[in-house]
Amino acid sequence: MQNTRLNTLIGRLTRQFTRWAQNPWRRLSLIIISLLFGNLLASAIATTTGQRANLDTVISATLLIITESISWVVYSQRANILRRDEIDSIDPAPRPLWLVILNSLKLGLIYGLFIEAFKLGS
Repeated sequence: MQNTRLNTLIGRLTRQFTRWAQNPWRRLSLIIISLLFGNLLASAIATTTGQRANLDTVISATLLIITESISWVVYSQRANILRRDEIDSIDPAPRPLWLVILNSLKLGLIYGLFIEAFKLGS
């Protein structure tokens, strides 16, 4: 790729964010925020699709495909192969932050949908 101003800016911002997110408390706060955002997203999806009853099966199939795709990306062998050389060490490197945030968003979404189901059942 050419070294344009946009590429330089994106690279610099990525490195700066990576350094910022290396702090364990900041990393944990990003994970918790994505978990809570997933819960909010589930509540918004449930209330929006609840207005039109004909969209329930389409949205549930879409959410199933999305959550299974996220699980496939996070837990695939390709992600584990990238860490294979670190398995022998005592403290293996953590998963990349974007994978952890994506998985946390998925967990918040699933948890929020369960909470909505319990609210509708009572």
